[in-house]
Amino acid sequence: METVDLTFIDAVLDKHGNDKAKIIAIMQDVQERYRYLPQEALEYIAKKLDMSESKLYGVATFYGNFSLDAKGKYVMKVCRGTACHVRKSGNVLQALYDATGTSEQKPSSDDGMFTLEIVSCLGACGLSPVVMVNDTVHASMTPEKARALVEQLREGD
Repeated sequence: METVDLTFIDAVLDKHGNDKAKIIAIMQDVQERYRYLPQEALEYIAKKLDMSESKLYGVATFYGNFSLDAKGKYVMKVCRGTACHVRKSGNVLQALYDATGTSEQKPSSDDGMFTLEIVSCLGACGLSPVVMVNDTVHASMTPEKARALVEQLREGD
C-alpha cells in the first residue's frame, strides 16, 4: 500500500483555499491520486481543517463515488443493467473473477492489480455487455474477451 504524501495533501488543501466548504473537491483530488481515501489522509485533512474525522467519514460513506478501501491498479466495473444482464454479463463477471482471483466477497486481487465492481448501469446499453476498466469502455464482452483483457493488462504492466 502506498504511503500518503502529506506534501501532496497540503498542496490539495492549498489549491482549495483550506476551505471546509470544499471538502468534496478536496476528497475527489485525494481519491484521484490514491484511487481511494486512505485513513491517514482523512485524519490529516481533518486535523488541518479543524474538522472531526467522523464528519469526513460521513461524507466519504454518503457519496457512492468515494471509497475507503484500497483499489487495484485496474478498477473493472461490470455492468449488470438490464441490457447487459440479458446479454449474459454474469458470464463475463465470472470469467473476470476467475482470471483475476477475485470474488464478490473479495473484490480486489492479492497482487493489487485488479478491483472488480458490479454496477447497475454504465450508460452504454447499445454496446452491451460492457466492462469499464478505469476510464475505458470495453464493449460486446464475452468470457473469452474478458480473460484476454486481463492477460493484456497483466502483460502491459
